[in-house]
Amino acid sequence: MAPARPDLRIEALAPHHDRDGFASGVESLDRYLRSRAGQDVRRRTNGVFVLTEVEAPALVLGFYTLCASALPSGEIPQAVRRHLPRYPLVSTTLVGRLAVARHRQGEGLGAIILADAVRRAHASAATVGSSMLMVDALDERAAAFYAANGFLPLPDSARMILPMLTIRRMLEP
Repeated sequence: MAPARPDLRIEALAPHHDRDGFASGVESLDRYLRSRAGQDVRRRTNGVFVLTEVEAPALVLGFYTLCASALPSGEIPQAVRRHLPRYPLVSTTLVGRLAVARHRQGEGLGAIILADAVRRAHASAATVGSSMLMVDALDERAAAFYAANGFLPLPDSARMILPMLTIRRMLEP
């Protein structure tokens, strides 16, 4: 997992963040941050977290969202399923969106953002209950990024998972 950097911080989306100036190169992600993220935070449908520089706290360098979700147990690979209770639906935490500003791509910021999402999901799992972290990869590049960070692909899907058991092992000293 990517180490934290003292020049950067990740915090909950707030009114002072410049959402209009953010551009990742993926229109659906940019549009979400500009027009829907604030509503989602107010309605508590998604947690939205932004990456900024300590010296420029309004400039959004990247963002991600987290929300509660579930997967039918039959979609989960058997090797992972054997460590889960036998419920029809398995609780998950969804990283619904993750993006880095185009002008800062290639600097490892995506890994820093994902590491924060992993830590927050793991911490909240003790309170809310979540067996895994889940993502829906937008394309092959995104799938490769998540795979490089330990996510397992689900069959016949762009969906990928990272079990909380694996996350716990990653976070242990």
